[in-house]
Amino acid sequence: MTVGVSRGRPERVSTRLVGLALLATLTLGGCGQSDTPDADEPVVIATTTMLGSVVTDIASCAGASSETLMAPGDDPHSFSLSSEHVADLVNTQLVVSSGLGLEEGMTSVLASAQQDGAHVLEVAPLLNPLPFGDGDSTGQLPATHDPHFWLDVARMADAAAIIGHELATITGDSTYATCGTQVRDDLLVLDTSVRDILAGVEPSNRVLVTDHNAFGYFAAAYGFEIAGVVIAGGSTEAEPSSRELAALIETIQTRQIPAIFSNIAAQSNAVEAVAREAGPQVQVVPLYVGSLGPAGSGAETYASMMTTNAELIAQALEPK
Repeated sequence: MTVGVSRGRPERVSTRLVGLALLATLTLGGCGQSDTPDADEPVVIATTTMLGSVVTDIASCAGASSETLMAPGDDPHSFSLSSEHVADLVNTQLVVSSGLGLEEGMTSVLASAQQDGAHVLEVAPLLNPLPFGDGDSTGQLPATHDPHFWLDVARMADAAAIIGHELATITGDSTYATCGTQVRDDLLVLDTSVRDILAGVEPSNRVLVTDHNAFGYFAAAYGFEIAGVVIAGGSTEAEPSSRELAALIETIQTRQIPAIFSNIAAQSNAVEAVAREAGPQVQVVPLYVGSLGPAGSGAETYASMMTTNAELIAQALEPK
């Protein structure tokens, strides 16, 4: 993946030739090579590591390069850049972000970049986004729609096609659209693989408790119920109330829910506290939610991230 340091001026690394892995490897076929003036200059910059993985596959398929602003482990809700980075965003062909409030700390920088001429594509609003149910415990109004679309692989597949088409429109090179379609098709294969992994979880066990409200798309796509969240709302930055935590503990105990799934990039003491209070049978299972994992984690690409998450969820919820 293309990565940058999470604070200060990032030392960004080229993402050329990083491929999409499905289980071990998915190969990209049927893509041509575009005639780019300078393949070392990024044609597209992505904000999150999940989008960066997919953008990398599209760009490398077309013989170009991309960059990603966040590094593995960065939380999209808290990651920020300074106004000094506006020029970097303006000087690339396309900036791809999730939108819908996900990149909270980058809102002003992305807005400034757009005012200075950057072409910013927010993909989440284009993917039939789901509404959030409740507000968060800070008393702030909830976002209108949920930005965590990538936890539904089929939606990320649609995002790949949209990104490829947008790059083709901006650059005048149809190769990007062809490559976007190819990456979409590979992601649809991944979606089938995720469904196969989860098939062993009985319908009565398809109940999730998570650290924050990020799994709406996953639940809707793969047939799960969300019984509760530790931190209400869609951000990891909120703080739960004692009343909310007590109600969640009661739900876990009453329904004999065996696991709380947490975001490995934003660990919360509240999650561990709820698990302890709910009983020794309740385990905390860290997942890759808002970021890919580092080298050796088994979640270095979007495809391996979703595969690993599905395996961890299945293992935690299957009968022991």
